[in-house]
Amino acid sequence: MVDGYNLEALEERIGYRFQNGDLLKQAMTHSSFINEQKIRRKKNYERLEFLGDAVLELVASEFLFREYEDQPEGELTKMRAAMVCEPALAFCAKDLELGNFILMGRGEEITGGRMRNSITSDVMESLIGAIYLDGGMEPAKLFIDRFILSDLEDKQLFYDSKSHLQELIQGRLKKEFSYELFSESGPEHDKVFCVVVKMEGETLGTGEGKTKKAAEQQAAYHALLFLREKECI
Repeated sequence: MVDGYNLEALEERIGYRFQNGDLLKQAMTHSSFINEQKIRRKKNYERLEFLGDAVLELVASEFLFREYEDQPEGELTKMRAAMVCEPALAFCAKDLELGNFILMGRGEEITGGRMRNSITSDVMESLIGAIYLDGGMEPAKLFIDRFILSDLEDKQLFYDSKSHLQELIQGRLKKEFSYELFSESGPEHDKVFCVVVKMEGETLGTGEGKTKKAAEQQAAYHALLFLREKECI
């Protein structure tokens, strides 16, 4: 784990140097850290997440508007929702190893919070909000373009994993498959679901998420990667 107060490595990774380092620290601070340390004046990432969500939605909307000139409003809305949903942002956060930089309480870390999709996706948005406040729209847009809107062909496989998997298995392979809930963990207000996707008894992939739908999407993506290795795609 990287020292949460030594964030120069993260700045180098994202290619942006903060003028106000406190914004970056806030973006990387989970509420559990403040509660555990009993720091009354310290701020967590939640307000920055709110701002970053709005900035991300605007940049993603403009990108889709320009790139897909023939798509109607309804389709653009669906595409945007897929690109900025929790599993998609967590997928991007994993590429950055963002979880390593989060300041969080020991209890939250022990339960796997550092790699939990619901947390890493929120921190991804809080980082966007922090960049926007520190440097304005241009560096925020550059960050989104580089780390969220890049390599869309591979990411599109993830965004549309469930529909791609259904088309592949039922359409091309002519077989049946199903999603099965494997386990649930965590408190009632913050459950983590684990789902497996099976094809005729064979496990193709597993996934975790804050909702069953998110877990299914991740499981479908892993199944597609598995089938790609078997040269089924």
